[in-house]
Amino acid sequence: MKIHSESIIRFPLKKVYETYRDRLPEIASYIPDIREIEVVRREPRDKGPFVLNVWKAENRIPKVAQKVVKPEMLQWQDHADWDDTNTHVDWRLVIPAFEDQVRCSGRNAFFAHGDATRVVLLGELDIDIKRIPGVPRLLAGRLKPQIEQFIIKLVQPNLEKVNGSLERFMLDQV
Repeated sequence: MKIHSESIIRFPLKKVYETYRDRLPEIASYIPDIREIEVVRREPRDKGPFVLNVWKAENRIPKVAQKVVKPEMLQWQDHADWDDTNTHVDWRLVIPAFEDQVRCSGRNAFFAHGDATRVVLLGELDIDIKRIPGVPRLLAGRLKPQIEQFIIKLVQPNLEKVNGSLERFMLDQV
């Protein structure tokens, strides 16, 4: 299942890119449904840092997913490889509770847009529903789209809301 969004942030490219890359934990309180973003590891590299963040969400779990998705599962690891020259980040999300069953990755690219910045998020989510414990094989085909939609509704809006939240954070810093 594809993930896509585009946003304009009313600040210059360099400032948006560096804020996104370096200050994400501070922006967490601006993002609805996110309790915390914790930097677990940050490794400097020639092209740009590798950053491992853990996102901790606060969401209600839909009834259809409650047998599979537990409240403690509402967190994910964000493995981010930053490319400072080309102003993009390649990311891979890992949901620890479904590490072998869920694959989600993509790229956020940052472009100058006059005095503002255009952020383009492209990604993909794939769930191997048959490998998720507790999902009856007979129902796997019917449940896959519902569970994928739930995860997309959990992850994609927060990825999109980061841009608006980042802009509000930056406005508060002025």
